[in-house]
Order: sequence, then structure tokens, then C-alpha cells
Amino acid sequence: MTTTATHDTRVPMTQPAAITMYTTAVCPYCLRAKALLKARGVTAIDEVRVDSDPGARAVMVSRTGRRTVPQIFIGETHIGGCDDLIALDQRGALLPLLQPAPG
Repeated sequence: MTTTATHDTRVPMTQPAAITMYTTAVCPYCLRAKALLKARGVTAIDEVRVDSDPGARAVMVSRTGRRTVPQIFIGETHIGGCDDLIALDQRGALLPLLQPAPG
């Protein structure tokens, strides 16, 4: 017997976790990651373009140890790239990270 888990994709947010995404203008994975976050209720992403700012790329590499984009942070938690974000969502662990911090 095969079962398929379903996840509630509605996110009631009053003050969502801050999302920072290091991107480039022509990255299809960046677009896919942004679309997934939007589908999960994210309305604002602090997008840092590393293709037009070498200093931003240096900061990204320093923070993540990675050179590829996107690099995604939810709050101070480094999620990784697009595949990491998708895997997190498929495990049902993305929505809890997107919830407002208690307090």
C-alpha cells in the first residue's frame, strides 16, 4: 500500500520570517525558488544580486561556503539552494520555518 503525504500550503502570516536570497538575473533556479516561496505565502524576499555586485558575491561565499545561486536564508538559517528548498518543502519542514517568530 502506498500513501502520499499532503501538506497544508496555507501560511497565515502576520509578520513572516525574513527571507534573503542571493541571486543572478538569469538564474532559472532562482526563479523556481522564488515561485515556491510565493506559493507558500511569502510576500517579500530580500534579493541580493551577486551578478552586479562582486562584494555581495564575496559576502555570499563567506556566509555559505558556496559559489552557486540561489543561496537562501530564512532568518539566519541557511537553507541552501533551490534543490535544498524543494526538499525542505517536500519533508513538510518549510512552512514551520516561514511562521512568525513567537513573541
